[in-house]
Amino acid sequence: MVNRYHTFARTASALLTALLFLNSAMHVSAQTGSARRAQTRTRRATTKHTPSTAQPPAAQKTTQTSQPVQQQQRTVLPPPPPPPPRPKPTPKPVVEIPTDDDEIINVVSKLVVVPVSVTDARGEPVRGLTIADFRIEERGRKQEITAIGDPDDVPLEIALLLDVSGSVRDRFDFERDAATRFLRQVLRSQDRATLFFIDATPRRISDRDTAENSVRKLAAARLSPDQTTAFYDTVVAAAKHLRKDTPARHRRVIVALTDGFDTNSELVRSIVTTTREVQGAEAVFYAINPSGSSLWLNEISKKAQSELVQLAAATGGTAFVPAVADELDTVFRRIGAELRTQYLLQYYSNNEAAPGQFLPITVSTPKRQEFRVRARQGYYSGSPTSGSVAPTNNE
Repeated sequence: MVNRYHTFARTASALLTALLFLNSAMHVSAQTGSARRAQTRTRRATTKHTPSTAQPPAAQKTTQTSQPVQQQQRTVLPPPPPPPPRPKPTPKPVVEIPTDDDEIINVVSKLVVVPVSVTDARGEPVRGLTIADFRIEERGRKQEITAIGDPDDVPLEIALLLDVSGSVRDRFDFERDAATRFLRQVLRSQDRATLFFIDATPRRISDRDTAENSVRKLAAARLSPDQTTAFYDTVVAAAKHLRKDTPARHRRVIVALTDGFDTNSELVRSIVTTTREVQGAEAVFYAINPSGSSLWLNEISKKAQSELVQLAAATGGTAFVPAVADELDTVFRRIGAELRTQYLLQYYSNNEAAPGQFLPITVSTPKRQEFRVRARQGYYSGSPTSGSVAPTNNE
């Protein structure tokens, strides 16, 4: 009886232990399933809220086909036309200054250089003036002077014209000697001279050369037997030579030893045309009439002298009439001194003018009215200028 009781107790205890184990296993399984279901719900929620760009290609295609057809057919506009090309800027004019005496570059610029001679009551050059002492007007409009150039820094180009017609032939040797001394006294190493004979036709006996070479060619030149004179044509030939065959930055001067008679010019018939050519070359004209007091004896000689004065005044030069032949050297020295003491006034024109139009200018010294001022009466717009020169007085 006791043994049966013990056997039953052990059996019941084993059954109770098995039931407890089974219950614990079922509880763990239930928790695991809940966790898996929660994880599954989380994944589905994540998948549901992922943007369309993260969907697989099939899902994207399905989403697109589910939209209305009207939204899929979009109007495609043509691309806008390209912008028009920008206009190229107009290049500014460049002024090139020759770097070699033999290099010739014609430039067009609004820079105007005016050689000005200032003398006192005795005819002596006045030195030491400054910008404040001068006034320049162009077409009546005041111009601002920017600098005064030093004449020693600007080479000279001199065209020396010797009259060899019958009216002066008997004085030719004396005049040639005076011209020789003038060339040697005035010309420096960087200066050049060109020699012409005022003959029946213009005769160039020497191309632009140094003083010594020009003197040798002058001494070797021979007179022609013709007695006629082409004064206008020879002056015009000299002006064209200076304009075309000399550097633009050099000062241009014509010195004519003549009585001004013209009996044979074929190309030019008047002093007006001659003056225009000299002004176009921006040259200063000086005349030396060796006739002395005899030029006042008849109307022809007086008219010729009047034209020499007119040409010299228009270009800023002077017409001399030595009383006697011995004064030739004195006159040549005065011309040389004047060329070495000129004021080279520079300004930029504020006038707009078509090329080839003549622009009148006037130069004065308002504060020193007792001085005599000589300068060219104007210039032609668009013509080659003298270029810039080294300033020395800017006060």
